[in-house]
Amino acid sequence: MKIVLDTNVLIAALLSNSGSNREVVRRCLTGQLIPQIGTALFLEYEDVFARDYVLKNCRLDKMERDQFFDGFMSVCHWKSLYYSWRPNLKDEGDNHLIELAIASGARAIVTNNIRDFRDMDLKFEQLEIMTPAIVLEKLR
Repeated sequence: MKIVLDTNVLIAALLSNSGSNREVVRRCLTGQLIPQIGTALFLEYEDVFARDYVLKNCRLDKMERDQFFDGFMSVCHWKSLYYSWRPNLKDEGDNHLIELAIASGARAIVTNNIRDFRDMDLKFEQLEIMTPAIVLEKLR
């Protein structure tokens, strides 16, 4: 299943030892889920990975974080975007996730913040907004 993985899921997986966030990332790394990536999401991942709260709360050192990030990026499928679907969400910072999902043919955006996607101006019936727990449920 092609997915777009919101940054909050990737960071939650990095900071925890278990849970649905971590399991979704593990399934990406093993090929059961196919994460999609574009320029905006890549830059967001890089930015958040370098934030103080991530650095302070992560048990991995810099080299291990870099290896984790490189490993995750190696399983992501890169998609260039040529079309914007704007305006769509109230939080402009999340619109790039919708655009990436539509452009890549992703089935779902996986996020811990479903409420941020509830009031979309445009509806895409083929696209679901799911929590990590719901994605895992669908894989069973």
